[in-house]
Amino acid sequence: MLLFDTTPLPRADRAEAFRVAMQEASASCRVEPRDEPAAVQARVQLFPYGTAALLATDATRFRMVRTPRHLARDAAPVVCLAFQHRGRGEFAQLGHEQLVRDGDLVLVDMAAPYGFACATGGGSRALLVPRDQLGLPVDVVRRATPRLRASPLHDLVRAHLQRLADDAAELSADPGAAALGAATVELVRALVVSAAGDPRHGPAVREDTLVARVRAHVARHLTDPDLTPAAVARAHGVSLRQLYKAFAGAGASFEQEVIGQRLEAARNRLSSPAGRQRPIAAVAHACGFADASHFARRFRGAYGMSPREWQRTAAGR
Repeated sequence: MLLFDTTPLPRADRAEAFRVAMQEASASCRVEPRDEPAAVQARVQLFPYGTAALLATDATRFRMVRTPRHLARDAAPVVCLAFQHRGRGEFAQLGHEQLVRDGDLVLVDMAAPYGFACATGGGSRALLVPRDQLGLPVDVVRRATPRLRASPLHDLVRAHLQRLADDAAELSADPGAAALGAATVELVRALVVSAAGDPRHGPAVREDTLVARVRAHVARHLTDPDLTPAAVARAHGVSLRQLYKAFAGAGASFEQEVIGQRLEAARNRLSSPAGRQRPIAAVAHACGFADASHFARRFRGAYGMSPREWQRTAAGR
């Protein structure tokens, strides 16, 4: 979703419009362009992934500051995990200062003052996660901020966020976007706990990490005919036994995860304007079901009505 673009604006209005757009897109803050107002260029987009969202900002040089005064105006119980898509950034919060290069992740507690500067111009990508969805105490998040690079999960999560950003338009519009967002939040949680080195949360997160990775993988490959336990285990460098054990430890099963995501994707498609006009078998196939009868039985078992009944109900809304 495009939130802001300076292109159609008069040059004299661009700097002020950018300030307003950044405050509305994230949280109350002070935005200071580092170029002449007439030279300011910016484009801001927001892509929803369930309860999380990806904020994509491409702009000429600027500095953003969030002060105690801004906090009093806007509590913003949000945690942000960001990286530079292009250019170089400078981040400072609670005594931690970080030069942000292309391969680095930055963890920002939006409930504390901070400063960020895009010194060269370029682009940043930020995953915004509600704190209650992350489910971690404030002290764990803040302890992790200066130690992200020390975690063995850093590069894994960085690569995952890069994929979310590169294909954001397609992935955020997919029926599996909410499930993909939930799996991404689990990965972020794992990274934060790993970086913080907090033994109170470590064991549970270690068990969940593989499950979160697999759930995200499933969301991206729902229509893949080779989405089998063996293929997924190979893709993640684990044995079938490890895969099944990880899901059992999370109180789930791999097969039910795949079926559940495919059913939810089909239900969303059937209720969409385009999906209400499509044959049931076509929707089933598009969501990874090879057999329409099998799909119909699974759908009724999950939602208490047939796919056709759901489609008709959606059409009558």
